[in-house]
Amino acid sequence: MHETTYEITTQPRPADYPAYLPAPEGPVMLPSEIPPGVQMVTLPGGIRTLAYTQPTAPPAPLVPVAQPIPAWAKTTALLTPTIGGGIAAAAIGLSYAAPGLIAMSQALWSAVALIAAAAIGVPVLLRLGRSAVGPRRGTTHITQNITASGMFGKANGTINHH
Repeated sequence: MHETTYEITTQPRPADYPAYLPAPEGPVMLPSEIPPGVQMVTLPGGIRTLAYTQPTAPPAPLVPVAQPIPAWAKTTALLTPTIGGGIAAAAIGLSYAAPGLIAMSQALWSAVALIAAAAIGVPVLLRLGRSAVGPRRGTTHITQNITASGMFGKANGTINHH
């Protein structure tokens, strides 16, 4: 193993150097004279010295992270062609069925007219037929009287024909 000894040198104390720090030795460099990659650092003992520093890397640019597609969007995307195909199939079916539907609607209107005529005509014919068959009889009146005693008492009744 190869051992290398390092020697740390300090700078002399300038006029504005703090009094609580020990006096630096050696020549003082102006900040403009310090080469790139070298900075003035303060050691743990309070001594300030020049040292090579690692350049700080600029922060990496934020790379947009691909977000997962929500389940509702996948479902909607899968259902859209199915619904569109169903609507297209229904439209084609209606176009083929249109002549039959028109004929069926005309037949239904004929059936409705027949039912309406029967609902009005049959009672009129029956009334005319009864009056032509025999003499008219009077109407019968039935009267019923019911009596009961108490809430749960037995009820008795009489029926009278007039």
